[in-house]
Amino acid sequence: MHSSNNSGAKHRVVKGRFVKGRAEKISTTRVALFIESSRAYGRGLLGGIAAYVRTHRPWSIFVDERALSEGPPAWLSDWDGHGIIARVESKRLITEIERLALPTVDLRGLHPLAGVPLIETNDAAVIRMACDHFLQIGISHIAYCGFSGADYSERRKALLIEHLEPQGISPRVLESPPVRSSTTSTIEIEGSRHGEDLGNWLMTLPRPVGVIACNDMRGQHVLNACRERGIGVPDEVAVVGVDNDELICDLTYPPLTSVECDTHRIGYEAAEMLASMMDGRAPPNDPLLINPSGIVPRRSTDVSAVKDKIVAAAVEFIHDHACDGLTVSDLAKHFGLSRSSLDRRFDKAIERSPKRVILQANIRQIKGLLSETDLKLQTIADKTGHAHHEYMCRIFKEHTGMTPGEYRTVHRSAASTRANRR
Repeated sequence: MHSSNNSGAKHRVVKGRFVKGRAEKISTTRVALFIESSRAYGRGLLGGIAAYVRTHRPWSIFVDERALSEGPPAWLSDWDGHGIIARVESKRLITEIERLALPTVDLRGLHPLAGVPLIETNDAAVIRMACDHFLQIGISHIAYCGFSGADYSERRKALLIEHLEPQGISPRVLESPPVRSSTTSTIEIEGSRHGEDLGNWLMTLPRPVGVIACNDMRGQHVLNACRERGIGVPDEVAVVGVDNDELICDLTYPPLTSVECDTHRIGYEAAEMLASMMDGRAPPNDPLLINPSGIVPRRSTDVSAVKDKIVAAAVEFIHDHACDGLTVSDLAKHFGLSRSSLDRRFDKAIERSPKRVILQANIRQIKGLLSETDLKLQTIADKTGHAHHEYMCRIFKEHTGMTPGEYRTVHRSAASTRANRR
């Protein structure tokens, strides 16, 4: 990729080849990307575009680090290019795109542009997936928290109401003061300042309730407000975000469950569509909507509507200490109960024993270290509270049906397949 930082420079990218003993210069297709690198969603799109370029066409890519709402870069005014893929928010960028009159694919949908096809996430599928997740874990009360005035947030709110009302469910919605702004970033920043209103709204919700946040940033706000108000997560309020921004999801407490949008495929499809348009074929009239990849479950929805507060707190304690050599006796002592009493409460509340919950949490940590690191088995054993890796390997196979080595191989193979799928 070429990063274009030369303001005002005329870009003429060529490469040479030899034909019958003489050098011939051929023009390289030049494509500009106006996609934010500041968000996980934008970075996923860029990854999908890169995958297409690697496997199909040797484009010369012009891309700068940018935020979602930024206008056109200075170099675009006299850029000699062939096509554009953009997340169009800025009206100044629209003016430049219209002036250039080049084949263009939009990945935002905020402003309808004549002759410019749109590829976007299927928000109806996002909402269905989040609702189904709550219903599957036994939560029937559903609420929505978004950013008033943000187009994507308003759209997802409307789709949620449309999806649930035929089922006799009326979702609770946080209605915050709308922000008068033309940029998504400003709306989100202003919306995040109403923390007290968010906390007050959460206190009014029925329990247990599942809150769908319009994106992961808003999900983080909900979880922060729950902590400040002493609201139990996920036993009282379970939370699902959208975008699966791993940095945000893992920095929240507890980590945030999120709907993963298939940004890699969106980027790949956008590159393929642009290539077709640059070859002279007409763009489609209807938007291409891409379904999300799935739900990535984390601890913000990990307990199925636990009414026993001690059990809910014990499960949370297990997640925090499952790799510290925690035993059921330790757990019972921490909560001032006998082991038999703790066993009975767990069985009644979640139909699982404390020992099983500790083992499941421990196995989950082992899986993460196997799939996300190259650490040796003994090191993983040390980090997960096992003195000997042989014992860890034995209980891992008993629980999963695979050895740690087999799990690592299969998981990484599946991840590679997802990254390269269309």
